[in-house]
Amino acid sequence: MAWKNLQQTTLVDAMLIEHEALKELDDVHELINWSRIESLLAELHSSRRGEKAWPPLLMFKALLLQSWYALSDPALEKQLARDLLFRRFIGLSISESVPDHSTLWRFRQLLEKQHLMTTLLNGINDQLAEQGLYIKAGEVSIIDASVIEAKQCRPHKREDGSSTQDPDADWNVKVASDGKRKSTYGYKVHINVDEEGLIKALAYTAGNVHDSNHFTTLLKGNESAAYADSAYQSEMHTDWLTTRGIENRLIKRAYRNRPLSQEDKVFNQTHTGVRSTVERVFGVLKQHYAMGKARYLGLGRNRTRVELMCVAHNIKRGLSIRQGQCA
Repeated sequence: MAWKNLQQTTLVDAMLIEHEALKELDDVHELINWSRIESLLAELHSSRRGEKAWPPLLMFKALLLQSWYALSDPALEKQLARDLLFRRFIGLSISESVPDHSTLWRFRQLLEKQHLMTTLLNGINDQLAEQGLYIKAGEVSIIDASVIEAKQCRPHKREDGSSTQDPDADWNVKVASDGKRKSTYGYKVHINVDEEGLIKALAYTAGNVHDSNHFTTLLKGNESAAYADSAYQSEMHTDWLTTRGIENRLIKRAYRNRPLSQEDKVFNQTHTGVRSTVERVFGVLKQHYAMGKARYLGLGRNRTRVELMCVAHNIKRGLSIRQGQCA
């Protein structure tokens, strides 16, 4: 597959005035060894047969921009065309055309089809670990899940009688502390984060899947301790953690005719602060990355979108940790 030639700079590029606003993503860019990411993407291409393809690394970095700025595919195409900051980050000359929204869509579909997102997340985390920003062995894991509303969540009928609802999504029913039930038709993302808020692993399911179903699948097995809310508390999980020598810091839960003891209350109060780290990560993903609402129909497409958000989040979070160390 031949790539488009993007190495030539023009007179227009040379005449651009250097401005600090164009360097806002330079620190992000310098944090990662992109050649290593490029090697993970080497077999991908995003064009129809016979056309020259956009370099996969350029496309991947464009999708990171999409996550950071919460853009749709058409909006990302427009922003790449007119924003010098975006062009600088992906390495695109001002005289070059930009990938259109359908090309961006196809590339994201390729990432899904080739199951590359876990490899890319691990690749980014490996680089952060090498810089001392992420601890891989003996770290703690904090598990939680959050509901994502489906793109088509209301049950309308088409002319042929079929439903417009996303067929891969399902109903999640949650009982609030005041006893009221809240129902959401959509998906659920399950994540494992460390104490710094870096995402280590994730799963993406229909909304009716119970939080605890992905507890052990998200854990590495070499943690020093595991944190989660009371929904994850069970004898099976206690045995799983004990067998592997992992300290059980799952929030204790009360049962009918068996209220929490004073010791349980102290335990919960002690560990709630650490557990809240994962809630802050969800807050960032929903507020700044627009994770709260699915953008596409189908589990696979939405999972890839969220996986890209997690990679983008870890890069920005890694930079924040490094800047804090240097302060």
